Amino acid sequence: MNEELLPTVSFAQTPARKLSESALPDAIKAAGHASAFAYEEFLFGQIRNKHTRRAYTHAIKRFLDWIYKQKLSLPQVTPKDVSDYFETLEIAIPSKKLHRAALNHFFDFQVQRHAAILNPVSSVRNERYEVHEGKTPEITVKEAKQLFKSIEPLNLIGLRDRAILAVLAYSGSRIGAVARLKVKDLLFEGEQWVLSFNDKGGKHRKVPVRHDLQLVLRDYMNAAGIDDSDKNAPLFRTAVGKKNQLSTDTMTDNDMQRMFKRRILRAGLPGTLSPHSFRVTTITTLLEQGVSLEDVQNLANHADPRTTRLYDRRKRKITRNIVERIPVYADVEG
Repeated sequence: MNEELLPTVSFAQTPARKLSESALPDAIKAAGHASAFAYEEFLFGQIRNKHTRRAYTHAIKRFLDWIYKQKLSLPQVTPKDVSDYFETLEIAIPSKKLHRAALNHFFDFQVQRHAAILNPVSSVRNERYEVHEGKTPEITVKEAKQLFKSIEPLNLIGLRDRAILAVLAYSGSRIGAVARLKVKDLLFEGEQWVLSFNDKGGKHRKVPVRHDLQLVLRDYMNAAGIDDSDKNAPLFRTAVGKKNQLSTDTMTDNDMQRMFKRRILRAGLPGTLSPHSFRVTTITTLLEQGVSLEDVQNLANHADPRTTRLYDRRKRKITRNIVERIPVYADVEG
C-alpha cells in the first residue's frame, strides 16, 4: 500500500470523547484533548491497584483545583508553582511524598502526550523524613487472649470473626490479603495445609497453617456450610442482618476493619489498636525469639528488610528499660 495515499491525522485533531468529560477537572478540560487523554491513560491505564488509583486521583485533583484557582494552565506550571503548592498542604511529610509521586507520574504522561513541555515536579525535592519505627501499636499477647476470649464460640458470626482474627494473628498478613482469600486459597500440599495469599503489588505467598488455626478454620467452615464445591467463592462472607447467617458476598477489608473495632471495644481494649497490630506483634515476637530477619521478611512479604525493621518494637522496649535507670532528680509524684 502506498503510504502517501494514507491520510495524515495528528493527535490534536482526534475528536475528544464526551462520555467522561463531565468528570474531568476544570484544569484538564482547559488544557485540551491531549491532556485529557494523558490524564485518563495514567490513572486508568497504568494503575491497576484501586487503592493506589484512589489516592493518586485525590492528590492530582487537589493540585489541579489549586492551579485552576490560581488561573494557571498546565503548560504554565513551573517548579516554583509546585513548591508553592506543597507549602499550602497541611499534611504529614509521608502524605506529601505520596502527592509528589502522583504529580510526578502525572506530568510525565502529560509530557509524553505533548500536553506539557517539561515536568515541573521532577526538580522539586521531597522534605527529608526518616522513620526508624512504625506508628502502628502492637497488640500484646495478653490483649490478644482477652480479645479471643470475648468472642462467642457457638455463634456463627463469632466463629467467622475468630477465624479472621486468627488468620491475622498466625500469618502476619495484611487485612486486604485476608479479605481476598477464596475457598481455593486454603489447600493441602502433601503434608500440611497452607493459605495462599494475594498481597498488594501482585505478590503471592503461601503460609503454612498451624494446627490451632486449622481447627479454628474448620469450625468456621463447617458451621457456615463452606466446602470445596465452589473454589472461587469468598472464604469470609458478610452477615445477613442480625440473623446469625452469612450471605454469599465477600467481606471486604473495610468490613473487617469495622468488625475489628467492634470486637476490641467489646473486649475493653484500647481503640488505637488496628488489624495491622497483629502484623507488628508477629514480626516483633519472631525477631525476639531469634528468627532471622530474612525469614521474617519472607513471611511478611517485604521487598526490603528495612520495611520489616519498621515493625520491630524491640527498640522501644530497650529504650524504656534505659530511661527507667536514669537517676531521680525530682519528686514528680508530688
